[in-house]
Amino acid sequence: MSQNTRMKIGYARVSTTDQNLQSQIDSLNAAGCDAVVSEKASGASSTRPELDKLLGKLGQGDVLVVARLDRLGRSLPHLIDVVQTLEAGGAGLHSLSEAIDTTTAGGRLIFHLMGALAQFERSLIIERTQAGLQAARKRGAKIGRPQALTSGQVAHAKTLIAGGESPSAVARSLGVNRATLYRALAKPSGSPLERAAANA
Repeated sequence: MSQNTRMKIGYARVSTTDQNLQSQIDSLNAAGCDAVVSEKASGASSTRPELDKLLGKLGQGDVLVVARLDRLGRSLPHLIDVVQTLEAGGAGLHSLSEAIDTTTAGGRLIFHLMGALAQFERSLIIERTQAGLQAARKRGAKIGRPQALTSGQVAHAKTLIAGGESPSAVARSLGVNRATLYRALAKPSGSPLERAAANA
């Protein structure tokens, strides 16, 4: 956008093709937007090409206008990221429904608080996850991705390959891809006690 002329650009989004964008577009036009960009994308989708292009064009003094905040961000952390992207380029955000305008001191304060809450939520999730893992380890649970192949299957695969079967054919017979088979073959076989006994 022009660095000399402040532009108000509206962004409207619906989740599916059978939803109507017109009510959002009408609200954005009524708010005095110079142009409106619309998009049809799921709220959970990480791909929003029209929004990405718009964020790249907005510059100093421009304002991105949305009918509601949920039309813009797919989550609170994503919404905070969008606002930070706008601020980095000198642009602002105005949400009509929530009456939030980051070009004002009050609007910026609200988003700083929202950012702190998003970080707080992430910290709680990490803390709960770590506590859950520690509790599982104390119960003797094995943490991590389960093995794709058992030790018996690996031994059988080695026998087949030694007998002339191709690794690709053996992998197909075991229902895994070749890379998985190679990783399993590269691991030391048996438990530590079994390997110690075999080397004794």
